[in-house]
Amino acid sequence: MNHRNASFVLKCDVKKFFSSIDHQILLLFVAKKINDEKLLSLVWQIIRSFEHSTGKGLPLGNVTSQLFANIYLNELDQFIKHKLKARYYIRYCDDFVILHQSREILLERAEEIKKFCREFLLLDLHERKTIVRKIHWGTDFLGYVVLPHRVVLRVRTKNRMFRMINNKNLPSYLGLLSHCKSWRLEQRLAEKTQRFSAE
Repeated sequence: MNHRNASFVLKCDVKKFFSSIDHQILLLFVAKKINDEKLLSLVWQIIRSFEHSTGKGLPLGNVTSQLFANIYLNELDQFIKHKLKARYYIRYCDDFVILHQSREILLERAEEIKKFCREFLLLDLHERKTIVRKIHWGTDFLGYVVLPHRVVLRVRTKNRMFRMINNKNLPSYLGLLSHCKSWRLEQRLAEKTQRFSAE
């Protein structure tokens, strides 16, 4: 996408997403796609196995939780793409961005999304993490800062990486760096890991 076509970005985050997923609503969404009663019964057993007294919540890190989270937020995807007609929309789990030329339109969209989430999904957007800003300022997304012509590692992620690095997790961090402009960081990592090897 050419950044001149979209000058602003709306960044949103669902507040306490996994612990707020409503079991009954999730089952309704699953039932839209699955007609088999036995399979639906199994899905319900899996959902209920995460039971909290509130009838809400899925455990973090569970494989089925990732699937159910995407099923749940597919309704939000459809709303944003088809009702709000967002042309540039990206979502990863409960973090998402919308790009547009107009700051005012993005502010309106944020209110419509808040209303949809609250009324239809029983979810709230994180007020502090729902922001509209100029694209050229960079957007903090998934551990990176995304700029119009490059992607760099977020400072907090970089600092954590240098604190935690060792020979065992080096390949993981190199994979992280492969998605951004990071030649100097890779050089510093190589120097640091050479010191580990020498010790």
